[in-house]
This record gives sequence, structure tokens and C-alpha cells, in this order.
Amino acid sequence: MENISALKKLALLGGFDGIITLSSTEFAQYISSSPQTASRRLQALEQAGYITRKIESSGQKVMITKQGRQALETEYMEYRQIFTRNSTHIELTGKVITGLGEGQYYTNLKGYHDQFVKLLEFEPYPGTLNIKLEGESVGCRTMLNLKDSIIIDGFNSKNRTFGGGRCYPIKLGKGTRGAIMIPERTHYPEDIIEIISPENLRNKLKLKDGSKITVLIE
Repeated sequence: MENISALKKLALLGGFDGIITLSSTEFAQYISSSPQTASRRLQALEQAGYITRKIESSGQKVMITKQGRQALETEYMEYRQIFTRNSTHIELTGKVITGLGEGQYYTNLKGYHDQFVKLLEFEPYPGTLNIKLEGESVGCRTMLNLKDSIIIDGFNSKNRTFGGGRCYPIKLGKGTRGAIMIPERTHYPEDIIEIISPENLRNKLKLKDGSKITVLIE
């Protein structure tokens, strides 16, 4: 918790937008600690991958990394969840990207297909829509862990084991429905989500690579 608090101070000092220069003594004043403690905080943040540091004669040049930004965005979304407790909706925004081409194969597998039809109550279009999340939505994705999910069981087929996953029903555009599918094993990083739907979403919503889209999880 102390690391996140120190990271927030660095962000307020300008580290969220670029490089800032400060000494451990100066940073100690901002976090109300001794210079030794401030130095340890900076070291811990660097070791965690939240900041980069370059020590020069003029002081330490500090910049918050992508991982650090995501940590702050997650913290922000958790506070947002507290102060908007009456709202159960989560919105994720990002841009459409081309996937690895595995969606069509997996949605057609009987072991998955039959579960999608039974549990999601729709016939899945063969393929997935892949979205690369942007901004606070990257941190917001972790809030899915707070919501109930539809469990997709793994299965065995032709001497191969296929892993399970979780689905979250969603809405896109006006009345278009689908589900975010989060496999237990995936090649995608945390900022990419896969969506299955009864429709070809690229055609239905006139999407192409780079199109911005918002997904509503209820």
C-alpha cells in the first residue's frame, strides 16, 4: 500500500506525463518520511516495474512506466467502485484489432460450442472480435473479478486437453449482445479482450481495425 501511495505522489508531481527530476530528500517531504525511507520507496517502485530511474548529479530522473500507470488505473477503478456502489455496470473502451485467428477454430469446437449455446443462449458466430483496451479500461478490466461469471468447463478431445474459462454477458451498440470470453490459458496480454456474439460484429457494427468501441458489462 505504501508503494501505491508513493506512486500516486510521483504521478501528482508530473511523473504520469513525463520525466521528473527530484532527490530522495525532496521526495521525503512529499511523502512525509525520512530521506532513507523515501529512497527505499523509490527502489521498491523500480523493482516492481512501476517506475524507471536514472541517477545523475542533478538528481534522480523518474518516470512512471506503463505497468505503473496500470497500477494507478486499477487503484482509481477500485475507488470508483466504492463511490459508485449502486452502479453494477462496467464499461470497457478500446480499439478493434486483428486477432491471432484462433477464434473461429475454438468457437466451432463442439466442447465449447455446446456450452456457449446452453449457457449464453445464443449460437456463436465462428470467430471473435478482439479489442485492445485503452486508458483506465485496462485497470477497469480487473473489476470483472468482482462480478459473477458464466463458467465454461474444459474438456478432453482426441487425446488433447482444452482449458476452461469465464464468460461475461455484454452489450455493444444498440441492443447487440455477446460475451467477453476469458480463457484459463491465453496468448493475449491483459489489455486485450475477446468477444463472442451470435453475429459478425465487424459487419453488424461496421467495424474495422482501429475502430473505437465501448463494451457494457451488466
